[in-house]
Amino acid sequence: ETLHQVALTSDYYIGIHEVTQGQWQAVMGTAPSYFPSCLGQCPVERVSWDDIRGASGFIAKLNELLGTTKFRLPTEAEWERAARGGTQSRFSFGNALDGDDECGANAEANEFVWWCGNSSSRTHGVGTKGSNPYGLFDMHGNVLEWVEDWYGDYPTSAQTNPTGPSAGSYRVVRGGAWYNSLRISRSALRARDYSGARFGDLGFRLAKSQ
Repeated sequence: ETLHQVALTSDYYIGIHEVTQGQWQAVMGTAPSYFPSCLGQCPVERVSWDDIRGASGFIAKLNELLGTTKFRLPTEAEWERAARGGTQSRFSFGNALDGDDECGANAEANEFVWWCGNSSSRTHGVGTKGSNPYGLFDMHGNVLEWVEDWYGDYPTSAQTNPTGPSAGSYRVVRGGAWYNSLRISRSALRARDYSGARFGDLGFRLAKSQ
């Protein structure tokens, strides 16, 4: 991808971990996840961008329940700023180049990431690995996370508060998942999926405007 400078000029909040199965069920009254075995503490998955952002989706219902309009998905730029935690390394905890970058052992990553090297092919309770420098958990691994933006090529010029293309065929997902190679979980890696896609590796984290 194109390395470019991004400035974010508005403060925002972002969830310290991915939205859990218990939180989804409390708002939506449904239990869509493929991995229901950790008493609601694993990240919710098998939820599409449309399930989250649609007119009767999770965010609309959450805002209605709480009498606000401020909860939303993060933009891709907001997500990456949060994931990096002020770092420029491959991951927020370092480069993790002394171990395997696929599904083998990696001692540096093991403290922070659920990936195919240690996940036993399933999700795990949120916040059970170490946090990044901003105090955020599971920014690398566990489940991929939907963000607001349509997927498209990065611009080459510096950007301020980017929100991605105005239209597209796919939405951006970030962060890597339990079945991915470690390298897929690095801070800069971008992925994409159809807005209606529901898979057992795909969840989200909330943002909130100030």
